[in-house]
Amino acid sequence: MMDVEDKVNLALKYPTEELLTVEELRSYFETGETLKHYIGFEISGYIHIGTGVVSMYKLVDLQKAGVKVSILLADLHSWLNHKLGGDLEVIRKVAVTYFKETLRKSISVLGGDPDSVDFILASNLTEEKREYWVQVLDLARQVSLSDVRHSLTIMGRTFTNSAKMSWLIYPLMQVIDVYALGTHIAHGGVDQRKVYVLARDVYDKVKLMPLTLGGRVVKPIILLHHLIPSLTMTGKESRLDLSETKMSKSRPETAIFLHDSPDDVARKIKNAYCPPKMTENNPVIELAKLFSFREPRRSPFTVKRPSEYGGPVEYWTFDELTKDYVEGKIHPLDLKNAVIEEAVKFLEPYWKWFSNGEGAKLLSDMSSMIKVTR
Repeated sequence: MMDVEDKVNLALKYPTEELLTVEELRSYFETGETLKHYIGFEISGYIHIGTGVVSMYKLVDLQKAGVKVSILLADLHSWLNHKLGGDLEVIRKVAVTYFKETLRKSISVLGGDPDSVDFILASNLTEEKREYWVQVLDLARQVSLSDVRHSLTIMGRTFTNSAKMSWLIYPLMQVIDVYALGTHIAHGGVDQRKVYVLARDVYDKVKLMPLTLGGRVVKPIILLHHLIPSLTMTGKESRLDLSETKMSKSRPETAIFLHDSPDDVARKIKNAYCPPKMTENNPVIELAKLFSFREPRRSPFTVKRPSEYGGPVEYWTFDELTKDYVEGKIHPLDLKNAVIEEAVKFLEPYWKWFSNGEGAKLLSDMSSMIKVTR
């Protein structure tokens, strides 16, 4: 039986970047009740490692901590945000086929149990929870335009006079999703911080579907995971604009997709931004951490340097690797070659799945549906 501190530590494990708040989560675990989690995804292009590995690693951590985990397939939100050409029928089909099954595969690859994950289509949620839309409107009566505008960066946009009204409805829906799903742990990337903080702040205003635990009304815990930087970033991007620096489905060279072949993975990493002696906002260093150092290593991470530069060097921890990199003991190209080898090995189960059978059919159907929306 896992104790409370072990559960908290799983919640805090990389790729978690922020947890609001650790003390509250500890107290929620101490009730002994089963906590509920959700993470929501827009349905757009192909799934990259930010969604398929980073997000799912954290979902699996929470599952191991005894949390009931769920994934909201946000078809209505994607439609509002004009994903896949704004074709709601295509969005829904992609959601329940390619998107759902690929995430199920990833959960399995990462050591989780896909059969115990609830997949919920947002349009089904709004039909089953008859008070959903009334609660959205009731929240709209109680929050200011400033509150909602402040959270708009969740959509990768800023508010201007030409903004669509749907952009204001979207964050209100996301706030109410937390409560409609009875979510004790609302999970997303750090780019979703503003809208989830709003969800925490209004916990006592959500009267039609309050969040409860042990018979009392509580605030949702906010768990924000790290974002892997765009492979093609230049170092000149604004640190405040997370949508500008993260991997993007719409810009293929910025991201590694779960279906990418070993050659694709190697090419993308070889061409990636990797400033010498710098680890901050260095996507290649980030990939090393994700693929090679999240779990204790069973064999060393080997960087094969030319003999005139010291020859091969082995690392057992991420701190050892970054220390040598900052000191200039590892050339960016040598680091890239080591990361390519590890990334290809890590992603092999995905690539093989997409190359044959069910995965290949899902990928082919997805490609056809994307072409229709362009």
